[in-house]
Amino acid sequence: MPKQANKPRVVFLCQRVPWPPDRGDRITTWHFLQHLLARGAEVRIGCFQEEDRDQASVDFLRDRCTEVVAPRLSRGKAKLTSLRGLLTGEPLTLPFFRSRELRQAITQWCETPPDLIYVYSSSMAQYALQPKASAKIMQFAELDSDKWRQYAKVSGPLGKWVYSREAKRLLAFEAKVARTCSRSLVVSEVEKQLFQELIPDVVPDVLPNGVDIKHFSSQGDQERHPHTAIFTGVMDYEPNVDGICWFVERCWPTLRKQFPDAQLLVVGSKPIAKITALSDIPGITVTGRVETTPPYFDKSSVAIAPLRLARGVQNKVLEAMSMALPTVASPQASQGLGAVPEQALTVADGEQQTIDGVAKWFADPKRARRDGQAAAEWVQRTWRWERMYERLDTILDDLQVPFS
Repeated sequence: MPKQANKPRVVFLCQRVPWPPDRGDRITTWHFLQHLLARGAEVRIGCFQEEDRDQASVDFLRDRCTEVVAPRLSRGKAKLTSLRGLLTGEPLTLPFFRSRELRQAITQWCETPPDLIYVYSSSMAQYALQPKASAKIMQFAELDSDKWRQYAKVSGPLGKWVYSREAKRLLAFEAKVARTCSRSLVVSEVEKQLFQELIPDVVPDVLPNGVDIKHFSSQGDQERHPHTAIFTGVMDYEPNVDGICWFVERCWPTLRKQFPDAQLLVVGSKPIAKITALSDIPGITVTGRVETTPPYFDKSSVAIAPLRLARGVQNKVLEAMSMALPTVASPQASQGLGAVPEQALTVADGEQQTIDGVAKWFADPKRARRDGQAAAEWVQRTWRWERMYERLDTILDDLQVPFS
């Protein structure tokens, strides 16, 4: 009998426990993690727990992976710890996500160099620089340093200084990581262009997010309301908070005047007080965490993504379109999507264009359904996860990671 090939040994590093796939980073990390497992990899995961429910997710992953080390991250304590960066000169992000327990585990895992270290998010790359491995993949998705640069532009004097410093120091670290790793991955051609402007001596590969088109599939129009818009996302995340609050303040009063029965669903976990207060405004429902989002998409006629602080490919946009909803998105939230069918997406830059985009579909429900169907068909052709797995497999083959 031929000798059975050894399973490739993979160390998989990400900020959050990569299950359940209920927010942007968890969606991406879970899908690529489970693809590595499906290909027969022996995977060890290093990540952080942030809330009580994460322990059940760690148990779920331990049933599927060789080992999982996931220390609890207290954000309050981590913020204090991150201030050490002001003394050491490093980005504040790095001490924020620093754990002795995690470092010791990764060092032990890499005593015999693994076939692959796979890192998602530059904050976790600090654990991958020193250990030896046959190959290292750094999945930036987008450059985190650019997020801080955007924050600096809209902040007061103190925030501007802190965020500008973080953008500069983190970019220097990201450049070091990119030059150290075997491959750097970004989520879109737009991100690749920015990456090469900022780190010109490294050419990244483009590996987009995907969509679970079976899960995000409309069940029909029985519950649909022709004048309901939906916004989804984790509602303590600043770009989401900023975007939906801007929409409610600048666009919602006009839309309610034009359509007195208009409804807005704000669907997502961890709503801060500022978001919860939106439910006091006529027509607005803030759900908090829900078991699953498709039933809320199926109550709606239009999706919105009025993000002003964003880059990359937004899962909220792809999921809404997969659910057959025409979508109104800011340039920042739509720039990584490529050639979208014109009727499926309105790119709205500013208040009036956003109002007009929503009102166009509110005023013509039949057109909204027709255009939404075009959106769903495009997502199903272009953004299914299987296409992204094929891209990843090509990269793994190029790196000679020994899958059988």
